[in-house]
Amino acid sequence: MHKVIAIVGPTASGKSSLAVEAAKRLGGEIISADSMQVYKGMDIGTAKVRPEETQGIPHYLIDIQPLDVAWNVRTFQTMCREKIEDICARGKVPILCGGTGLYVKAAMYDYAFCEESDKAADEEKMKELETKTNQELYELLEQKDPQALEKIHINNRKRLLRAALMALSDTPKSARENVQKHEPVYDLFMIGLKSDRALEIERISRRVDQMFDEGLVDEVSALFSSEESRTWNSFQGIGYKEFADWFEGKASLDEVREQIKIHTRQYARRQMTWFNHQMPVRWYDPADREKILNELEEWYG
Repeated sequence: MHKVIAIVGPTASGKSSLAVEAAKRLGGEIISADSMQVYKGMDIGTAKVRPEETQGIPHYLIDIQPLDVAWNVRTFQTMCREKIEDICARGKVPILCGGTGLYVKAAMYDYAFCEESDKAADEEKMKELETKTNQELYELLEQKDPQALEKIHINNRKRLLRAALMALSDTPKSARENVQKHEPVYDLFMIGLKSDRALEIERISRRVDQMFDEGLVDEVSALFSSEESRTWNSFQGIGYKEFADWFEGKASLDEVREQIKIHTRQYARRQMTWFNHQMPVRWYDPADREKILNELEEWYG
């Protein structure tokens, strides 16, 4: 079983720089697990690692996807695992680095996807489901897949719709999950970086201000100036979608900046909740870098 390091944690916690240091110590190469850094040209708003910051360490799954083509977790899982095989075959250490929890879990764990379904048929089913109230969706699941309701609140409409669609397919949500052991498919050392909430908020605020100083407004204007471009999945990332009202003259840049800070703080909190509930992360204070690196060296041998 391949040894793989994963570095996770909330936005602006120092994951990228730690990954570079770990790669230098252990002879590693880095795979990004960020659902937005994959898009070409979205550099400032995603805090994409700069060439000089890589210190010569190879980074993968960054800057490879056209803006108008949606990226997804299934594609990431396939490409990430292929890259892990390649890195290990060359005697290097794969280091997964990013804060998109679902991507990390999909790549590191026995996370299975449903077989490809008839998209047209699914769209028709979804149109019908969307006419139902949350209560009606809940009652449908009580009949078709009651086990799925153990993890879904009646007010979470998005998850209710998804589970209901799967319940009407050949493989209900709970049936798919029951065949999985929820175990890592690698010998995994998962590092999580977290610090005091007040410090986290301060770092997020500084990062957003820095993005504006570095030219975020010009980047967003160049990439998403057309109305069509603002319908792409790539525009839905934090740091970009907040500009929608500005493009339409409904918000000032100061208001956009504040919205990005608020949404980033909210996302950081959701990231922590995800990692705490989904995977056994070894949490460290970002300031304890030398301790982390020493423990990594001891684990890797």
